[in-house]
Amino acid sequence: MQHPVFDYVIVGAGSAGCVLANRLTEDGAHSVLLLEAGPPDRYPWIHIPIGYAKTMFHPRYNWCFHTEPEPGMHGRRLYWPRGRVLGGSSSVNGLIYVRGQPEDYDRWAALGNRGWSWREVLPYFIKSEANERGASAYHGADGPQACSDIPGRHELMESIIRAANELEVPRNDDFNGPTQEGVGYYQLFTRNGWRCSAADGYLRPAGRRANLQVRTGALATAIVFGGVRATGVRFEEGGVPQEARAAKAVIVSAGTVQSPQLLQLSGVGPAELLRAHGIPVVRDLPGVGANLQDHLQVRLIYKVKKPVTTNDELRTWRGKLRIGVQWLLHRGGPLAIGINQGGLFTRVLRESRTPDIQFHFATLSADVAGAELHPWSGCTFSVCQLRPESRGWVRIRSRDPRDAPAMQPNYLSTEADCRCVTEAVKFARRLAGAPALREYIAEEYRPGPAAASDADLLEFAREYGQTIFHPSGTCRMGADSMAVVDERLRVHGVPGLRVVDCSVMPTLVSGNTHAPVLMIAEKAADMIRQDARAGA
Repeated sequence: MQHPVFDYVIVGAGSAGCVLANRLTEDGAHSVLLLEAGPPDRYPWIHIPIGYAKTMFHPRYNWCFHTEPEPGMHGRRLYWPRGRVLGGSSSVNGLIYVRGQPEDYDRWAALGNRGWSWREVLPYFIKSEANERGASAYHGADGPQACSDIPGRHELMESIIRAANELEVPRNDDFNGPTQEGVGYYQLFTRNGWRCSAADGYLRPAGRRANLQVRTGALATAIVFGGVRATGVRFEEGGVPQEARAAKAVIVSAGTVQSPQLLQLSGVGPAELLRAHGIPVVRDLPGVGANLQDHLQVRLIYKVKKPVTTNDELRTWRGKLRIGVQWLLHRGGPLAIGINQGGLFTRVLRESRTPDIQFHFATLSADVAGAELHPWSGCTFSVCQLRPESRGWVRIRSRDPRDAPAMQPNYLSTEADCRCVTEAVKFARRLAGAPALREYIAEEYRPGPAAASDADLLEFAREYGQTIFHPSGTCRMGADSMAVVDERLRVHGVPGLRVVDCSVMPTLVSGNTHAPVLMIAEKAADMIRQDARAGA
């Protein structure tokens, strides 16, 4: 049987896959097949920023994963939403634009990954960006990915900023500028009040190129090998098994959960695990699926004295009509913002030299992120540790690619992580109690006044903590025995195979992950083209 041949076959049309599909086809020199297991992104709520709540639990557009029972979280199975649609998680995420800290990338380089220092990756951040503020030493204006300021200023958020100033946290109007530390409004991945996903920014402009083919509803089932060289991908489309050949490389961009899953299913991973499932070992790489890291969020919820929250606006038909008109006429208001308006980066551990916690401030409240709002005026202070020490894993459960793999992040499994989350909650309480917020904060709904000691606060984190949707690290970049890819994102010992997505991060960045993945993919595209020109 003859199979179609492309120069590159990319698995996964998420943040990285969309970048690669655009950049590898823009000069017309190479052909690309992009496979996406999910459907096209035609669901209207994907594109309206507040629709985040509509896609969080939607099984058509979300993989709706759950972790294994978590030992450090009272045995709870935590919900892990991941995008299953063109654009991947960039089509269902919270839209926050944060790059992390320069020290994050210098740490990657110090671990032996040449070319990944802050000085070397900054040009790729700038290249990806179409920032409404214009070009500068830190920002780009002509890239595919739109970044916008939040329209308008909210009186509660302004009071939060003043309260943080009272705690000696300075105002910061650009978390992606000279310094991350401070408090202020986030920029969002939006354009004119609409979400700008990787599919919007990168894939749509490339969609009519003759050398790019995009297949949705196409679940990759295995990488095909000739000896140890990757030569193609098997996939199912509409239940029909198919195969495509890759003349130059197979690029796996399926994300932190499914990139290691596909490698393991294909015989690349820990030999003992593969043999246990009857999978022939192509390459024994024990690091495939290891090194799992994530940001754990702890959400403090407050009742608010004044009816100024999004809870109040969405409680009545009149309020809903008003915010609808705001968006239709001005592309502003809650519909244009999503969930979180502002953030704060600061230090709570004595040994930290840079911010070790991040806040997401929402002028709304619900028992679970994305769930039904409370029937009273409320706001949420969501805080997470930026550089967790806890490490987990992702492992296949069976040979069936439709079976979600086992995911074990091992949250709060180190003493430092426990200390940081406890101090973070204490800082959040000091912030809520600052003079500038006295006219707004009525009472603490969660964890509530009964949680008084450090032990109580840690217990609260274990009982209510959830992912903030940043799993990373399961196909780690490096040169040691547990590394999966090298500094050019080539899988060790497997010619013709690369991994390009959040899974290659050696250590989790200090912030949200969409912008860093765009950077990784932009840099990867350059390296792939360089290697193609060199005949590598």
